Amino acid sequence: MQALPDDPDLLKAMLLAERARAERLEQIIKAMQRHRFGRRAESLPEDQLLLGLEEAEQIEAAEEAKHEQADPAERKSRAARRRRNRGALPAHLPRVETIIDIDDPACPCCRNLLHRIGEDVSERLDIVPAQLRVLVVRRPKYACRACEEGVVQAPAPARLIEGGLPTDALIAQVLVSKYADHLPLYRQAQIYARQGLSLDRSTLADWVGRAAWHLRPVHERLLTQLKASSRLFADETTAPVLDPGRGQTKTGQLFAYARDDRPWGGTDPPGVAYVYAPDRTAARPIAHLAGFAGVLQVDGYSGYRTLAGGNQVTLAFCWAHVRRRFYELAAAGAAPIASEALTRIAELYRIESDIRGKSAGERARIRQTKSRPALEALEPWLRGKLGLISQKSKLAEAIRYALVRWDGLTRFVDDGRIEIDSNVVERAIRPLAIGRKNFLFAGSDRGGEHWAIIASLVETCKLCGVDPQAYLADVLSRIVTGHLNTRIDDLLPWAYAATPDLKAVA
Repeated sequence: MQALPDDPDLLKAMLLAERARAERLEQIIKAMQRHRFGRRAESLPEDQLLLGLEEAEQIEAAEEAKHEQADPAERKSRAARRRRNRGALPAHLPRVETIIDIDDPACPCCRNLLHRIGEDVSERLDIVPAQLRVLVVRRPKYACRACEEGVVQAPAPARLIEGGLPTDALIAQVLVSKYADHLPLYRQAQIYARQGLSLDRSTLADWVGRAAWHLRPVHERLLTQLKASSRLFADETTAPVLDPGRGQTKTGQLFAYARDDRPWGGTDPPGVAYVYAPDRTAARPIAHLAGFAGVLQVDGYSGYRTLAGGNQVTLAFCWAHVRRRFYELAAAGAAPIASEALTRIAELYRIESDIRGKSAGERARIRQTKSRPALEALEPWLRGKLGLISQKSKLAEAIRYALVRWDGLTRFVDDGRIEIDSNVVERAIRPLAIGRKNFLFAGSDRGGEHWAIIASLVETCKLCGVDPQAYLADVLSRIVTGHLNTRIDDLLPWAYAATPDLKAVA
């Protein structure tokens, strides 16, 4: 532990610095609570919250470096702690070894020859910046001196863009940079320009458009496979699209249909398929989910209710949306009824936390034992409070929101495969929101469709633990070389081996 100085002024400065750091961390925690539980209009994006944490950690690291520079013992102690806590670097990374040996192999005391008794080995993580290279393909031509008829030459390898510059790997890199790392094409063009390569933004856009066209059948098959499930999550988010006729943007929609059976140990791989639509009418999810039969878990959007008109689709609703309405009231001031509702809902979530990862049968059994009594007490309590308050109040709206959807909200109790909320698909929507903030808008309805196609494959790769860049490069290469449509299931992200597990590196 670092010894405190005796100088009162220095102690006062250290105390003020620590207090400022504590206040900063408290602000970040409050912002995180707002992000998790607050109204959407007031919540900060996750990346901004992480930025705040990064800044606090940077300030702390700078202070530690200052102290280490002034105190060699402290520097040595912290170095020892870092060596203990940094974890092992992944075994699949290539190693470049450097031997640092002594200059004189003779004993400094008696000058006898020293013999080796061991060694210390340390590893550091290094990076070689991305390097562009040119692949040169030579195809010799042959002719017969005897007959002099015709020229023999090996056929040219197939390319995604005939006569174009990029390899499939480079196109995959552009796709991942745009749809996974949210780098608009003009920024990518700037990055390539720094490496001395002039690639116009329109050229990159041409590559993306052609790749999206080739990947369309894989996207369609992904959606078909998800619709074959007995349970899906659905949600939608806005997708601003340029409307040249009016000189401004219009509001399109990206619908998300997700599957994730991991919370109850299901064997179907997780995945998400996005579908672009120019509007949010109920006809869109009806068309997207044609042929689906099972439980669809959604928020309160009325467009999904039309799907439940027959016997094929059953709706399960989201408790997170119910909770959010009561939280808005409780956060605004004294609201005893809303606060009590939050306490009762929190008990349902505590039960869910305890059973996460258990089998569907075990989850259903525990829910019927613990969650059902809580719900049976909650419904009459809500109805009783509704009769005591103004029917035009926000609290009445929050209570009615829950009671109108009560059957769908309680459906999870009897089926361990159903989640208590639709957070699975809300997490799948989040990358679209980040991309929307960086892209600002899609260039057209077709651009929205390309966004949906490529983002579906990228996000499903991430859910399945597959490297999106390696996946897209391989899939595009297979498609160009004539992969059979009858074997299109081999091109779905979950058909690829997972990338090596990443070890925690402190």
